[in-house]
Amino acid sequence: MTMLERAEAAEHALSEQLERFVAKSAIYTSGDKDPRTPATPPRPAGARVMMGHDPRLPKMPEKPTLIDFFKLRFGPTQHLMQSARLAQKNGVDEKLVLACLIHDIAIAGFIRGDHGYWAAQLVTPYVDEEVAWAIRYHQAQRFFADESVGYSYPKLYLELFGDDYVPDPYIQRDYEYSRNHKWYMSARQICVNDLYAFDANVKVELEEFTDVIGRHFKQPKEGLGFDASPTSHMWRTIMWPTKYL
Repeated sequence: MTMLERAEAAEHALSEQLERFVAKSAIYTSGDKDPRTPATPPRPAGARVMMGHDPRLPKMPEKPTLIDFFKLRFGPTQHLMQSARLAQKNGVDEKLVLACLIHDIAIAGFIRGDHGYWAAQLVTPYVDEEVAWAIRYHQAQRFFADESVGYSYPKLYLELFGDDYVPDPYIQRDYEYSRNHKWYMSARQICVNDLYAFDANVKVELEEFTDVIGRHFKQPKEGLGFDASPTSHMWRTIMWPTKYL
């Protein structure tokens, strides 16, 4: 058995111990195997499927907030909090401190590819238009230096992608567009205060940004995922990642 097959077998055995069978969407395993093949082991005869909270995950509140997602669904977020603290120290406008705090939440809780676009879409209904724009276009700007603000091409990218890497045409297009936009520097502030190798010896608590979140993130009274915004379904997917349909 391959490592993927062993992992799937272990998860299948675990799911059989639950009351509901856990299926996986194709994107979970696409690349590890051909997505045209079945994404999960077949459902045992008579088994019901997971249609809500997965008991292997901590329970979310009935009306979840951004802070709840940070604490109960996102992966490690020290990078985000250290970036936001750095932005504060550098005197960045407070709403852009929020942008630094949430610019990578797609990576932390959803998906890596095109994370700037995904994160911007996730938060657009709840933040100032400039904040969402900055998060979206930091995706492209981070691949291009701007020495006027002390931003160089990250050394980490040379390690990750090689010195012959060329950004995709859509990234180049969006960078050129953003260069001439009135909010160019807002997105660039995310890049400037991004930490491409965060300090493992520094511990930042999310509570440092409670007031920033309260002033600049429009928490829906129904809870994230239940307010019928254009992105509610994305928050629900993060909340219930193994929901069958």
